Amino acid sequence: MSNRGLLFIPDISGFTRFVTETEIGHSRIIIQELLEILISANGIGLEISEIEGDAILFYKYGESPDVGTLYQQVANMFCAFHRHINAYEQRRFCQCEACSSTINLTLKVITHYGEFTGYNVRTFNKLIGKDVIVAHQLLKNDIQQHEYWLVTKDLVPGEPQGELPSWMNWSTSVRQTENGNIPFKYTLLSQLRNELTPDPLPDFDLSARQKVITVSKEYDASILAVFHGTGDFHHRSRWFNGIKSIEGLNDFLPRLGMKCRFITDDGVEILYASSYRYTPDKIEFSETDEIKDTATCYTLEKINAGKTKLTLDYYIPGTDSRIFFNWIRKSKKEKALLKSLDNLDQVVREIRIPGEE
Repeated sequence: MSNRGLLFIPDISGFTRFVTETEIGHSRIIIQELLEILISANGIGLEISEIEGDAILFYKYGESPDVGTLYQQVANMFCAFHRHINAYEQRRFCQCEACSSTINLTLKVITHYGEFTGYNVRTFNKLIGKDVIVAHQLLKNDIQQHEYWLVTKDLVPGEPQGELPSWMNWSTSVRQTENGNIPFKYTLLSQLRNELTPDPLPDFDLSARQKVITVSKEYDASILAVFHGTGDFHHRSRWFNGIKSIEGLNDFLPRLGMKCRFITDDGVEILYASSYRYTPDKIEFSETDEIKDTATCYTLEKINAGKTKLTLDYYIPGTDSRIFFNWIRKSKKEKALLKSLDNLDQVVREIRIPGEE
């Protein structure tokens, strides 16, 4: 087998240094999701040598694909990366600095051709060789922007040609190292991001449902503390009356569309987050059961920096359902919701929001 091949490194940048446990944990999950997106977007048979923090070292032995094919691979990864970021920005519940700054993350891609070899460590093939060092040295350069595709002279000796978009504009530079200069060309990729259209949010319509219960309570806690207490499914069994535990949470970070299985006194109930609207002074979100039967709408209103009003509205389907939702069932459900609001008081007192201490 030839020991020459393509080195392909997509690298994520844009996170600041976080000092709180919450932000470190959330940034780790966000980066993990984005790395998985990049791996899934691999369409030219690249192999993974290792994951290096916020970057992935891909490689492929043999002749490199042509420039047009390489561009398509870069574009696929870049667009998948930003589609995921845009979707998270639209759907995220969390307002911590890590989650809030996700929209500012960028992606650069380093591509180089040269000699390298590897040795196996479990399922990974650890690469070694001069050109592996060269590729990593190129991650640090004098390019001011952070959304670009870089190709070395060893990969593309002349002007990049092929099926490339008309907006692409190549610049030439050199990376100076202690072992010599590394000439390269690069082109910005921001145009790809500008051309992306956001996916529509899921439609949530209450017109076919009837509101049968409304309960409210004020808390000596910030609106974000109450929001994290109510909107994060991880806390639900601590305060919601009748829920004993949770299972199958499909999102580690709370966001629109997440689903969770609740083990209740009456069996199992599956809920998903069906709508979400956020402003600093008012937050609204809803949860719907698996068959889109009942819905609970949460409205949080900021009274002042340390006081929040929470209102829960409970909906059932259709006008005829009110006949079957009799006084006894309504009274039982209302008492359970009021009990839940009382239980929530201790939970929100314990929640710490970064920057509010």
